[in-house]
Amino acid sequence: MTPERILSDLIRLNTVNPPGNEIEVVRYLKELFDAARIPYEIVESAKDRANVMARLGSGSKKLLFLSHSDVVPAGEGWDFDPFCGEISDGVVYGRGALDCKGLMAAQVYALLQLAREGAPLNGVLILAATADEEKGGHFGVKYLLENCPDKIQADFAINEGGEEPVFLNGRMIYFIQVGEKGTAWSKLQAAGKSCHGSVPALGDNAVIKMARALNALAGYEPEIRLIPEVEYLLQELLRVKGLDGVVSKDNVDILLNGFEDKSFAETLRAMTRMTVSPNVIEGGSKTNVVPDQCSASVDIRILPGQDENYVISELRRYVGEDIPVEVDNYVAPTFSTSQSDYYRLVEKTTREMAGDGVLCLPHISPGATDSRFLRSAGIPSYGIGHMDREFDQDARITIHGKNERIDVSSLYFKADFLMVLARKYLS
Repeated sequence: MTPERILSDLIRLNTVNPPGNEIEVVRYLKELFDAARIPYEIVESAKDRANVMARLGSGSKKLLFLSHSDVVPAGEGWDFDPFCGEISDGVVYGRGALDCKGLMAAQVYALLQLAREGAPLNGVLILAATADEEKGGHFGVKYLLENCPDKIQADFAINEGGEEPVFLNGRMIYFIQVGEKGTAWSKLQAAGKSCHGSVPALGDNAVIKMARALNALAGYEPEIRLIPEVEYLLQELLRVKGLDGVVSKDNVDILLNGFEDKSFAETLRAMTRMTVSPNVIEGGSKTNVVPDQCSASVDIRILPGQDENYVISELRRYVGEDIPVEVDNYVAPTFSTSQSDYYRLVEKTTREMAGDGVLCLPHISPGATDSRFLRSAGIPSYGIGHMDREFDQDARITIHGKNERIDVSSLYFKADFLMVLARKYLS
């Protein structure tokens, strides 16, 4: 089996979450592991929700390869069937090619190749293909850690989450994710007094109250925080751009505004501050009734060092005291230091595989992956988005979008990186 064939097969298994149906992926991988005589365990967390953990080698050291088998809905407007898994002109097409079945295919291929070689490993390589990452991990990594943590316990893990490489001033830069911002989704609730819409002055319009609060929130100016890894990341990018100076809170936005790639610049900007985005508003029941209730759901992502109390105090500065504020979905930021032998091994292996002149930099993700559960359980986790030098950079915007795809050469690059990393750590 080749990595592109494995990925093609995985894409054809529709595991859109909800409902997930990850049992189909588990059954497919079971056949591959059976054929290769690789031992594995299957843990079903609910009907048709399942996780599989395969193991290779023996010893005290443990390295975890983690990926998730569910995908987000495809939506409309694709140029091809989202679940075709077609392989054409060196590209694999379909939902999950980048998030995250491509990584899964590379991890499975690496495991199969290592098993085929038969070289003894001084430790255990664990491959975990898990469920439900796209909807919170409740049937996947979170379930495993709560019910059978020994099955995925490891010294450190390699997961998704790293930004794809970028070219800057002719130099290729690879990224290693060392942390993730936390989630502090919040709800604002405005209360008023209802009356007939024909005489609105007799009431107190909760929608208008909320509109005023959100208008004030639209002017939110977050505090800039540069954690050491992000400060180092930005300083190195400044150096690669051939610019002098020291990155600081006062000039970071000037630096970011100078990037031509706005998507990349905004991703970097989100690593330096709390972000606030009101995304859902609900209020009113009929056109002729002044509403007495209006709520707004706000997506808030926080940096290490920020917490629920910080979020509430920041919101209060803009919406005032009359609008109740509740943090109703809180996940603390997580972090794995870059000052560790594990990180240095990932960095060194990346440089060896990618060739001369590449630069490896740590970063934190604005969004979330299953690594947050591993880090909270004491397992250092590092995210990769490694791609071949010639990868299609237009494909990066297809993650959670339409026309998702990955080039075959990048699949081999990921697989080769994983094999070399496993050999190095478990030699």
